[in-house]
Amino acid sequence: MRRTTTLALAATALVALGCGAGSTDETSSSADDSAAKSEEKAAKTAKIGQPARDGKFEFTVKSSKCGVAKVGTSMLGDKAQGQFCLVTVNVKNIGKEAQMLDSSSQKAYAADGTEYSSDTEAGLYANEDQSTFFEEINPGNQVTGVFVFDIPKSVKLTKLELHDSMFSGGVTVALS
Repeated sequence: MRRTTTLALAATALVALGCGAGSTDETSSSADDSAAKSEEKAAKTAKIGQPARDGKFEFTVKSSKCGVAKVGTSMLGDKAQGQFCLVTVNVKNIGKEAQMLDSSSQKAYAADGTEYSSDTEAGLYANEDQSTFFEEINPGNQVTGVFVFDIPKSVKLTKLELHDSMFSGGVTVALS
């Protein structure tokens, strides 16, 4: 009986040591995975003027202008609650089928991580010639338009997160 108990305790100890060793490896593996994901996200960060791809779209941010109080005409327009930031973007469909560009899927961020949504109504007024609100783009075609963000006057945007759809991972574009 004593020998059986000793063998059982030894087997339990070996299993525990094996689990502990596995945990150490998993923690190390988890840290490696996190580092790889951080590097991948950094690699996905583009600057103004550089193409950045997400799904079927290639985005190239042309310019960013904040401090705008109103968009549209004197007859029809939209007034900012704070200030409008107008981001001019070229969007090219690099896929093999038509894809809908939805301005409401685009996000802007301040340095503290606060997220701002695109103002679709103001976007309609800012894009007199072409809409980026809900535009279908065929493969190989591209559109240039303005995404509009209504942010507080004291805020400065530092980056955009552009998406080919509301379900995509997005791509980051630094604004400074």
